Amino acid sequence: MKFWQAITWAETEQLCDIAVFAEELGFEGLMSADHALYPASMAADYPYSDDGRPPQTENSEYPDMWTSFAAIAAVTKRIKLTCGIYVLPCRHPVEVAKQAATLSILSQGRFILGVGTGWMKEEFDVFGVDFKSRGQRMNEMLEVMQGLWQGEMYEFHGEHFDFPPIKISPTSNYKVPLYFGGAAPVALRRTALLGDGWIGAGNTPEEVPVLMSTLQDLRKQYGRDHLPFETLVGVYAVPTLDLFKSLQDTGMTSGINMPFAFALGERSSLDDKKRMMEQFANDVIRRF
Repeated sequence: MKFWQAITWAETEQLCDIAVFAEELGFEGLMSADHALYPASMAADYPYSDDGRPPQTENSEYPDMWTSFAAIAAVTKRIKLTCGIYVLPCRHPVEVAKQAATLSILSQGRFILGVGTGWMKEEFDVFGVDFKSRGQRMNEMLEVMQGLWQGEMYEFHGEHFDFPPIKISPTSNYKVPLYFGGAAPVALRRTALLGDGWIGAGNTPEEVPVLMSTLQDLRKQYGRDHLPFETLVGVYAVPTLDLFKSLQDTGMTSGINMPFAFALGERSSLDDKKRMMEQFANDVIRRF
């Protein structure tokens, strides 16, 4: 099993130092998060809490994924980078395709595009994007991006996007893996059909076997169960060696060390974060 460090809500000025230390400790990768904004008024529609309220506040930092990952890639050599998850339907596929290709080149293939449909309607309203059709919009975006990544003239004529032959440059010689978030049936089906991996939003140990089995069954149904596939899961439990060994047996391939804000509070020093990561490395990574 591999292990990732969540950098969700970490102070932006600390990210490069966190990345260098995480690489030294043997973490496989870093997982950020994405929201473009925090609205003054928000419906209680967050799908992963009992009361519909999200864990972030108006002061939670969501640095731009592209620039922060480019900075991290410049000071590291091995560690992988993904977002759990990038709210893809709020953006335009041509722009995202070019950003992802550029970051793939600069990171020498270490960037993984982790995407999802999003849940915050207010965010879509600000972007002027229809919230109800976000799933269909994302499906078209994925087709557009994969077409543009081929490096040739490409045209697309869909319901949400329509353009004549165009080409983006540069495109990457590295594959840009696609990991998907979401546990709804439609999200799991999309993951099985198109994804190179799945990112959980936080699950209990009891939920993991069912999710892993569902994904495996769906991938087999789509004839993709022979392909490499990663599962990044943050588990709501004390992170012990025995826990991760038992979850590995269910098909889970990567564990996630919790966001610093959950363990250390909303703001914490770089030294405190390093101690937290080192403890996880000593207790789990180096003993696995």
